[in-house]
Amino acid sequence: MSTHEWDRHSILATLRRQGMTLAGLAAHYDISRNSVRNIWTRPNEKVERAIADFIGEPVERLFPRRYPKRRPHILKPEFASSRGNPSSSSQKDAA
Repeated sequence: MSTHEWDRHSILATLRRQGMTLAGLAAHYDISRNSVRNIWTRPNEKVERAIADFIGEPVERLFPRRYPKRRPHILKPEFASSRGNPSSSSQKDAA
């Protein structure tokens, strides 16, 4: 693993140095050529992982702005059950 900063040009250059093109990568990993072609403008996890696998780098290093994927957490799980039902806390107090 290197500390190299990856951008689209260095990713493409590395693929080409290893004798691979985006079209060849699509065929090798059985992915749509359009999906591979649009990887620079549209995130696609399957294509990103295929590129990372072929190059031998972690996907998080090649596409740092897209990874790690996080889900937004609006409410903590213990508060999620009372969400949308404001009378649930008053029913507990009445009992």
